[in-house]
Amino acid sequence: MWLLDANLPLQLVRLLTDLGIAVDSAIARDWTTLSNGRLVEVAINAGFTTLLTRDRLFGESAARVLRTHPEFGVVRILLPQARAPRFLSAFRAAWLRGVIEPVPGQMIEWPRS
Repeated sequence: MWLLDANLPLQLVRLLTDLGIAVDSAIARDWTTLSNGRLVEVAINAGFTTLLTRDRLFGESAARVLRTHPEFGVVRILLPQARAPRFLSAFRAAWLRGVIEPVPGQMIEWPRS
């Protein structure tokens, strides 16, 4: 199951669900005040396998947790920040060019250029 960081539009849950991805958000779980490393720990304990974020520094703060939990992966979304409708449209278009393939124990960037 995937978790959306609080910096991604909540509407992305619906889009990913429609694409067949089991997903929830840090906002819906009221995890918005957790530090990056703590968020990964809580997500792992709740059964999540992947976190999607726009935070470029996330990998640095979560690196320790990723080393101790090699089953968990982080995906940094590289799409430009935009209001939800425009972001969702860009996300859908990028998905059609190449789906997200999380790598356990690592942080990857998507979409790839």
